[in-house]
Amino acid sequence: MPSVSKERRFKPRVLCWVDLTLENVDEILKSKSADETQSILADIFKIKDHKEELRSGILIDLYYYSIQFAKDNNFTKEQISAFFSIIKCIHEMAIDTPFGNVKPVFEYTKDLILCHSIKRPPFSIALFSTDQVKNITTYIVNTYFRHYKLYKYAFTPKVRLDLAIDYIGLPATPPPSEVGEEDEKMTEEKKEEEGEEAEVAAEPEIEETPAVKELKTMISTVLQEQVEQLKNSVDLQIKAKDEEISKKTGISLADSGTAPKSPKGKGKRGK
Repeated sequence: MPSVSKERRFKPRVLCWVDLTLENVDEILKSKSADETQSILADIFKIKDHKEELRSGILIDLYYYSIQFAKDNNFTKEQISAFFSIIKCIHEMAIDTPFGNVKPVFEYTKDLILCHSIKRPPFSIALFSTDQVKNITTYIVNTYFRHYKLYKYAFTPKVRLDLAIDYIGLPATPPPSEVGEEDEKMTEEKKEEEGEEAEVAAEPEIEETPAVKELKTMISTVLQEQVEQLKNSVDLQIKAKDEEISKKTGISLADSGTAPKSPKGKGKRGK
């Protein structure tokens, strides 16, 4: 369950002058090259290793192209600041968890844009026009959400599941013996006990009860079903991709490996 701080952090709100101040925007607008703009952004957000660290470089690129989009669409200084913060907040929510959260992030994106396109102070302001809202939505979908999984991969830790199964009713595994004084103190009495238990040791060490067999069978069945579902899903994706390529090229991939057969029995040529 998300904490109260996270709920407040990702609550839609007016973002004008939150991350970029008026002085920051003026400095960015005066920059004459992409490298200069990226350096300014790196100084503002304390990202010093963006030229060496790939993750930092991706973040600076995200910030830079957001600024460039705002410039290309002739946004005002207030609009540049607000749009930049919208992109930044979307990214922060997307990478807040390594698990899939594209749907809540998309809803959060719509709420943020709506918060800057309707005049209802202090909850929202009419900062962007209808045409600008369309352009902003199209840009975010085509640039960020189209590469959503790549951003998740680059900025969130990898989650690995370690599964351990304990079988009830089986004898506990004895701890490994330590090499040392205990090995040297083996007595003849212990050897005699080992000789008496030789017949017992000849029998299977673990006697599987019906309950244990049933549990193992159930686990094997479930895992097999999951593997089959995964195989079927991959096959369907490959088949769909082949059909899409066939429609575009007009060539059937299923028959591409067979050579056309020459007709037989149609008559003989005269000499």
